[in-house]
Amino acid sequence: MQENGNIYGRLSNPTTAALEQKIAALDNAVGSCCVSSGHAAQLIALYPLLSPGKKIVASSKLYGGSITQFTKSFKSFGWETDLVDITNYDEIKQAIKAKNVRALFAESLSNPEGVVSDIEKLSELAHNEGIPLLIDNTMATQAICQPANYGADIIIYSTTKFLSGHGNAMGGCVVDAGKFDWNNGREFEKLTEPDTSYHGIKFFETFGNLAYINFCHASALRDLGTTMSPFNAYLTLTGIETLNLRMQKHMSNADEVANFLIKHDKVDSVSWSGFQKNKSYQLAKKYFKFGFGSVFTISVKAGFDGAKKIVENCNLFSHLANVGDTKSLIIHPASTTHRQLNPKEREISGAGDNVIRLSIGLEHSDDIIKDLKVSLDNL
Repeated sequence: MQENGNIYGRLSNPTTAALEQKIAALDNAVGSCCVSSGHAAQLIALYPLLSPGKKIVASSKLYGGSITQFTKSFKSFGWETDLVDITNYDEIKQAIKAKNVRALFAESLSNPEGVVSDIEKLSELAHNEGIPLLIDNTMATQAICQPANYGADIIIYSTTKFLSGHGNAMGGCVVDAGKFDWNNGREFEKLTEPDTSYHGIKFFETFGNLAYINFCHASALRDLGTTMSPFNAYLTLTGIETLNLRMQKHMSNADEVANFLIKHDKVDSVSWSGFQKNKSYQLAKKYFKFGFGSVFTISVKAGFDGAKKIVENCNLFSHLANVGDTKSLIIHPASTTHRQLNPKEREISGAGDNVIRLSIGLEHSDDIIKDLKVSLDNL
């Protein structure tokens, strides 16, 4: 570590580095670290911050797999998680006062419900307690939201989703805005104390605002091994070339589909943040550049079994757990992505029994709407 350059394939790779530089540039950040999946990105992002007995405070409006990772699997590391209502600022403020808390975590646009986080407010709360704000920006992408511009310190992506766009390359990315002072506030020993595996260097003292992202490469990837395949990095680089155009089409289609669904007599509600009556509408107008995202949920009157039947009745939509593909995707979270949660947890996370998640693709909007209409009408 006396000079820049590739040390070993598990830590860095020229093709992967090209992707890391592009993603960091899209986020106006100092650097990024690409890894093998979105879940790996969460692990690598938190590893520099946590140790046994330490805790994160996270939104309860998260992807079901993230809730399981945070509240179950991370316990094996001695890490704890408190889930809070990300719109209840008094609850957040109280939760992050605990001296063992080391991070505040939320999704810019939640999966599956589409709740928009007030990033500036969350940043203010976190920084007042000397902890960083981590924002998962997977559902929005940099095409419509750049969380670092509003105070987020670390941004996380599952690159498997919109960034690649085709669903053929798994990956994740941790992005460092480079603005958090790791030497002030709460203690972050891995970044400020001597690292015996690197001859006693102190990462923050040695690398300054590159301390966090260098630690992710030099230590987290070295020991946890969640390396991105260079070929997947190449596929993701290819996908990013069309990100801006794709997102515009995704969201124009979502607008038409959401407005069709809200009028259908078998649909109770639509969570798309583009509706002015939606609680997230004003926040979306503030943080999102030219749209409201294309992943949202609908609540149907037919209940658990009826929701599953609607998914099964679709032909154009693919029944897949991914989001962000060029093709439209549909899933019933309560029986799939959020099945490991109990009923109360599912309701809190926005994945109740009668909820269906849609990821609107790039097909002609008339075809997407016709497929949903036939499925709903045949229920």
